[in-house]
Amino acid sequence: MPKLSQKAIEMPASPIRKLVPYAETAKAKGKIVYHLNIGQPDIETPEVALNAIKNMDRKVIEYSHSAGFESYRNGLSAYYKKTGINVNPEDILITTGGSEALIFGFMVTCNPGDEVIIPEPFYANYNGFAVMAGVNVVPVISTIETGFALPPVEEIEKKITSKTKAIVICNPGNPTGYLYSKEELEQLRAIVLKHDLILFADEVYREFCYDGAIPFSVMNLDGLEENVIMIDSVSKRYSMCGARIGALITKNKEIMAAALKFGQARLSPPTIDQIASEAALNTPQSYFDNVVAEYVQRRNIMIEGLNKIPGVFCPKPSGAFYCVAKFPVDDAEKFCQWLLEDFEFEGQTVMMAPANGFYSTKGAGQQEARIAYVLNQDSLSKAVICLEEALKVYPGRTV
Repeated sequence: MPKLSQKAIEMPASPIRKLVPYAETAKAKGKIVYHLNIGQPDIETPEVALNAIKNMDRKVIEYSHSAGFESYRNGLSAYYKKTGINVNPEDILITTGGSEALIFGFMVTCNPGDEVIIPEPFYANYNGFAVMAGVNVVPVISTIETGFALPPVEEIEKKITSKTKAIVICNPGNPTGYLYSKEELEQLRAIVLKHDLILFADEVYREFCYDGAIPFSVMNLDGLEENVIMIDSVSKRYSMCGARIGALITKNKEIMAAALKFGQARLSPPTIDQIASEAALNTPQSYFDNVVAEYVQRRNIMIEGLNKIPGVFCPKPSGAFYCVAKFPVDDAEKFCQWLLEDFEFEGQTVMMAPANGFYSTKGAGQQEARIAYVLNQDSLSKAVICLEEALKVYPGRTV
């Protein structure tokens, strides 16, 4: 029997989706399952994007340019400039989701066996992208006690070796919701310039910042133009996760030319999804104002509710729509599975993503779970009650 490749063996399963069979079984038994495990918003996609698909007047669904439609890149450039980010169309490569953008970035800048430093916990699929590109992830732990702030720069610098090629951040962060300050980004800038590294910044949650917080883009770090690759996506901004349109953005012309070759090898990003994404650029500001106000309410329900439960601690995030909570349990993965297999409160239960899958350090995050507060406010309130009741009877409770 043929053997699997080493990459196939090393490719991690998604911690976000690994408990899906247990959730399906629970629902088949008649339980209501509150899905807090995945960042799939229930917010409606902007009408302008949906109408662009409905009213599409094309006789052929043809290939687009390998870099994406010129009109879309022009529109994206204008969008970025409105937000204070001076990006030109030639600095943008449209990709099949932000995922492909980061994979292209890794493959363009790293050789097999090279290292990328990532503060953890981090978006679990970064591990998978690294496996695809043959890159080794070197984690630097950030702690729940600090709200998952940037680890001390000296801890980051200790991890740099001759194999180090890049530092990767997500800002605002998935899974923590932490928003890096300009001062923290300036610290990274100094390290990147000192060691001539690449700074990858996943900024797909830029629109979701709360309590007056304003995101600072890595594209605006002085003197770092040749060393920055920004990753973007329509998935969260317009609640268009299924559209699979992202972007790789850099002013480094050598990196962009190389990334385009990878883009040519996969032919082109999806045509229909680009039509919807380009139309979404005309989404009115009122849409975002309403969405952000809604997420603030959802965040407050979830964070305040969790912190009222004895033994639970959850820092208040400033962005995105995730939080990481620490539970008084022996093992959060066992707890998450138990919630689906063995627990219900008034016919309801909760699905979360065990946080250990968002760490590379073995044993880290064992009592933590990531929660996506993407459901309506009533559902979130009921989910908090379920968790409180569950902890009263969970056999592996530690406090």
